[in-house]
Amino acid sequence: MTTGVLNTTSFHTPEGVRIIAPASENATRILSTEALRFVAQLEREFGDRRRELLKRRLDRQQEINSGKMPDFLAPTSHIRQGYWRVLPPPADLLDRRVELTGPPTRKMIINGLNSGAKVFMADFEDANSPTWTNIIDGQLNLSEAVSGTLGFTNEEGKQYRLNDRVATLMVRPRGWHLEDKHIIVDGHPISASLLDFGLYFFHNARRLTERGTGPYFYLPKLENHLEAMLWNDVFLMAEDEFSLPRSSIRATVLIENILAAFEMHEILYALREHSAGLNCGRWDYIFSFIKKFRHHLDFVLPDRSRITMASHFLHSYSLLLIQTCHKRGTHAMGGMAAFIPIKDDARANEEALARVRADKEREVEDGHDGTWVAHPALVPLATSVFDGYMPGPNQFHRKREDVEISAADLLRNPKGEITEQGFRTNIDVAIQYIESWLGGVGCVPIYNLMEDTATAEISRAQLWQWVHHPNLLLADKQRVTKDFFRRILHDELNKMQARVGQERWLNGRYGLAT
Repeated sequence: MTTGVLNTTSFHTPEGVRIIAPASENATRILSTEALRFVAQLEREFGDRRRELLKRRLDRQQEINSGKMPDFLAPTSHIRQGYWRVLPPPADLLDRRVELTGPPTRKMIINGLNSGAKVFMADFEDANSPTWTNIIDGQLNLSEAVSGTLGFTNEEGKQYRLNDRVATLMVRPRGWHLEDKHIIVDGHPISASLLDFGLYFFHNARRLTERGTGPYFYLPKLENHLEAMLWNDVFLMAEDEFSLPRSSIRATVLIENILAAFEMHEILYALREHSAGLNCGRWDYIFSFIKKFRHHLDFVLPDRSRITMASHFLHSYSLLLIQTCHKRGTHAMGGMAAFIPIKDDARANEEALARVRADKEREVEDGHDGTWVAHPALVPLATSVFDGYMPGPNQFHRKREDVEISAADLLRNPKGEITEQGFRTNIDVAIQYIESWLGGVGCVPIYNLMEDTATAEISRAQLWQWVHHPNLLLADKQRVTKDFFRRILHDELNKMQARVGQERWLNGRYGLAT
């Protein structure tokens, strides 16, 4: 995001590699010549293939625009019907009943690893604004966390240190669709996925395996099994390059795209020697539903607040994910609880916690092996739910052979109203979040929910969908037009300016966010 300047004196770059970014001590520590050589090697080996797969996404979108709806793949039916299993999980990924996620800042990593969760996922993706500083500092923070030396002192002098016993660490790189323009390899911006993966692997893989754990990852935004195959080949090359045992790398794939839901068996099969299961990435899944079917009036979704995991299309995908993973002997992870504790309203806090509890009870009763929370204070609640229903480390034994999910189930559009308040909330939340993201903060509490890029994208994409479909009426029969949008936008900006105050408004990035 930062334009930066070319600085060739602070980095000893391999041939064909340029860095277009401000120099800093942290950057020179992370971007050693050998680290740059490794990530450049990944880009040279896999960059063209990644770009071809992205072109394939565009071709598939054109098919959907023309009316060819997704279905389970006929050529890979033998994979879905065959008997095979992924490798058993390593010891420190056997029990994953509660996982906490957050950006790779020093304080968040310490609090996450100390939280009592089984896993902490450091997120370079949706919870992180990808400024140059955030990416580089995040890598340095993780390197210190792996070595056990990470510490932090806040402005009040409070010190944060890692406990003796901490959660298992996983890392989520950015998705295949993103590039990082700060590093140029042979004239191309480097893949953000390969950069995030490569730097973390280079600096930490050997130390992790020597400690009896490993380089563990979450893979976001996959749309098909060919993209999973690409990741698997990246893993094979990295393990060979560092002479690590095969399957040292483990990865959980987030099923957060409607197209990927039709290829879950195939995705697990592609990664079977490196797989650590699948996860219900519910917020991005909703966003993908809107985006993929944006030109079809039958797929217009109601207010975001009315789309819950009880919705038929979401519950169907959750059950199918459980059935798929348990058939293959691996983890079926539940989705994110976006609620956060409400400190100044006991009644509202009690209601929010009750909704989190109900969500986690549904997940564990359905058969999920673990779940996500966005705030350390929710770890005890989620843990108590899974402890009460899941005495063992997971529920692989629950095959859910009673579940029969069709393509129609995955594509059933949830019914519900589109209200003016829902319209206003989407504008409000999207601008607040994007303003914060532009300022370098990618995980933002707004109206007692932890918003990240995925939830902001739902808001933005819904607005586009509602405005661009002719003759769309709100619940009160108001017609949605571009002029209607502009009027509501003006109202919400006035409210926002009054709420944040003139100084914050002038010093912020609200105009650019808008």
